[in-house]
Amino acid sequence: MALRRSSSMKTQLVNAIQLQEVELGESSTDPSNNTPAEAGHAADAPEVREPKCYTVEEAVERIDFGRFHIMLFFIMGGANIVEAMEIMLLAVVSPEIRCEWRLEDWQVALVSMMVFLGFMVCGVLSGYIADRYGRWKVLFGGFMWSSYFSLLTSFAPSYGWFIFLRSMVGCGVAATSQGFVLKTEFIPAKYRASLLPLATIFWMLGSIFIIILGMTVVPTMGWRWMIRFSVIPSLILIGLFMLIPESARFQVSAGNVKGALSTLQWIATMNGATLPEGELRESEVSERGNATTLISPAFRRTTLLLWYTWFVASFSYYGSVLSGSELLEKNLLCVTDADQEHQIKHNQEEALCYCIPFNMADYQTLLISALGEVALIPLNICLLNVFGRKPSMCILLLMSAVFFMLLNICTTMFGFTILLFLLRSVVAMNFNVVYIYTAEVYPTSVRSIGMGFCTSFSRIGGMIAPFIAQVLMSKSVILALSPFAGVCVICAVGVALLPIETRGRALQQNG
Repeated sequence: MALRRSSSMKTQLVNAIQLQEVELGESSTDPSNNTPAEAGHAADAPEVREPKCYTVEEAVERIDFGRFHIMLFFIMGGANIVEAMEIMLLAVVSPEIRCEWRLEDWQVALVSMMVFLGFMVCGVLSGYIADRYGRWKVLFGGFMWSSYFSLLTSFAPSYGWFIFLRSMVGCGVAATSQGFVLKTEFIPAKYRASLLPLATIFWMLGSIFIIILGMTVVPTMGWRWMIRFSVIPSLILIGLFMLIPESARFQVSAGNVKGALSTLQWIATMNGATLPEGELRESEVSERGNATTLISPAFRRTTLLLWYTWFVASFSYYGSVLSGSELLEKNLLCVTDADQEHQIKHNQEEALCYCIPFNMADYQTLLISALGEVALIPLNICLLNVFGRKPSMCILLLMSAVFFMLLNICTTMFGFTILLFLLRSVVAMNFNVVYIYTAEVYPTSVRSIGMGFCTSFSRIGGMIAPFIAQVLMSKSVILALSPFAGVCVICAVGVALLPIETRGRALQQNG
C-alpha cells in the first residue's frame, strides 16, 4: 500500500515538472512575457540585416565631379570639333565644287542632302547597336569610318564620287551622337545643366577651324588639301578614345555588374573619391534597344513631339548656316552701304554664273557668325537652371523665328553680321537644349536608340534645308526665310505640350 502510494506521488511530481517546463517554454517564446533580464539578453542578440547596396545613379552622384569628368569633357569636346568640321565643310566647299564641276543650285544642295541621308539611315542603326552592344564601340567605329571616307573625299574624281563619299562620311558622323549619350551618363545630375551647354564651345571651335582652313588653304592649295588637313583632328581623337571607358549604366543594363563596378572604381580613384558602402546592385534589362518602347503609352507623346522638335532644330540650324553663306556668296543681301563688289546680284535665271568664290570679307562674316554659337552660353545655362528644359526651348524657338525674319530687312553690312551672329546663337542654343532633354528623358535601356531616331529625324530637316536655303533663296529671300521662321513657331507650341520636365531629374535606368 505504501509502495503504491509512493509510485502515485512520483507520477504526480513528474507531471507537475513537465507542465512547468511547457509553461516556461511558452513564456520564453512570447516577448511580452520576458523578464527584464531575459529582455536584455534578447536585445543583445544579433539582428539579421539585409546587405547594403547602391545603384549606378547613387555611385555617380557620390563620386561627384573631378579629374575624370574634365578629361571626358575635353575628349568628347574633340568629338564635337570633328563633327562640326565635317558639317560646316559643306558651307565652305560649296562655292569651290560649284566652280570646279560647274554645278547648278540643286546639284550643290544635293551634296548636303546626301550627307544628311547617310546620317539619317545610320543614326537609327548606330543607336540600336549602342543600346545592344555599347556606346563606346559605336563611337570609336564611327570615327574610324568617317575619317577614312573624309580623306577619300579629297581624291574624288567627279561630282558623283564626291556625293557618294560624303554620304559615307555622314554615316560615320551619325555615331557621334552616342558620344553625347556616353558623356551624359557619367555626369552627375546637378552639373548637367552647366556642363552640357559648354559643348557648344567645341562645336564653335570646329566651325572656326574649318573657316580658317578655307581662308588660308583654299586660295593657295585648293579645297582638296583643306579636306586633308581637316582629317588630322579625327586621327588624334581616335587615339584619345582609348582613355574613355564604356558607360557604367550600359554595363549594368547588360548584366555586366563586375565591369560596371570596375569602371566606377577607376573613376572614383581618378577623382579621389570613394564608392558608396555595400554592393552594386541593379537589375539587368533584357529588352535593350527595343524601338517599340519609344512609342509605348509611357513615351508616345514625348517621342512624337521630340521627333518634330529635332527636325526643326536641324532645319533651323543648317538653314541659318547655309542661308548666311548663300546670301554672301550670291550678294542677295539688302545692304545699304554695299561696296561695288556686293552691289552685283547673281541670279542664275538672268545670267548663268557658276563660279562665285568667297572673298576675305565673306570668310570674316562667317567667322564672326560662328562665334555667335558660344557668345550666349551664360544665357543658355541661366535658362536651363532657372526655367528648365521645356521653357528654354520655347523661348529660343520663338527668338529664332524673329531673327530669321529680321534677315529680310535692309541694313548695313555690320548690321547683317550682328543679325546673323544672333541667329546662329539662338538656333545653336536650342539644338543644345534639345540634345540635353532627349538624353535625360529616355531610360538607359533605350537612351541610345531614342537618340538615334531623333537624330535621324533631325537629318530630314538637314536634307530639306539646302533646297530652301540654296535653291529657293535665288528666287526670293523672304520666301526662303519664312519656312524656317514658321516651323520654329509651330515647334514652340509642340514643346509646351511635352509631358515631362527633366530639370533636376535623375537619369532613369528602366522605362
